[in-house]
Amino acid sequence: MADLESIAAGLAGAYRAGQPTLPPLTSTYDGITVDDAYAIQQIQIRRRIEAGAAVIGFKVGLTSAAMQQQMGVYEPDFGHLLSDMLHPADAPIAVAGFRQPRAEPEIALVLDRDLHGPGLSVADVMSATAYALPAIEIIDSRITDWKIGLVDTVADNASSGGLVLGQSPVRPGGRDLSLAGCVFRRNGRIVGTGAGAAVLGSPWHAATWLANTLTARGAELAAGSIVLTGSITAAVPVAAGDAVTVTIDGLGSVTAVFD
Repeated sequence: MADLESIAAGLAGAYRAGQPTLPPLTSTYDGITVDDAYAIQQIQIRRRIEAGAAVIGFKVGLTSAAMQQQMGVYEPDFGHLLSDMLHPADAPIAVAGFRQPRAEPEIALVLDRDLHGPGLSVADVMSATAYALPAIEIIDSRITDWKIGLVDTVADNASSGGLVLGQSPVRPGGRDLSLAGCVFRRNGRIVGTGAGAAVLGSPWHAATWLANTLTARGAELAAGSIVLTGSITAAVPVAAGDAVTVTIDGLGSVTAVFD
């Protein structure tokens, strides 16, 4: 049986520059399951909280066909967002703090009350949402060359890295986010376009999936939580000197600059 504590320690060590990334977990540990992977994720989160970080929300990953095809994983997953992952818009982000960074355009939701499941509906999630924002998620992987399956990305906190949020909150007011168009630029050139419908049919659907899935695993979304609802387009690699901008109809723009 796989030693989940040791696997979590190995992944945590691979966050550090100069340390080797890891081969896919499923090629190393026979019989490792998705439930094991979420347990590994939780062990890492507990350790990071003990070291001073705080949970500020959750991310839904692998929600769009583009990302599922890019990663070869065909169902959603979730990871934790921590206080040390949040970067100010337009402030330089050091790429040295990542291993294999890529950027994604997303719609973020911020809750103004707790969500308690099970059986939450889209209407429940909409009524609990204070505002929406354009967002950039920086995904990263401690697995060599991004050769991930579902178990690998779940154990690796859904391939999390960081996030940047827009600075002008928009009250959703029943807004149909599936129709919100997105333009994604790197260094001024368009590298992706899409709409909120790419994310499980709507970012509202993704957030509802998350809320019900968390409940099933004994967790809940608290008031003030940030929810990253999933990438609207395929992710793009980023390096020092790059700037990426996400513009979403009705929500505005946000830029991340890498140093």
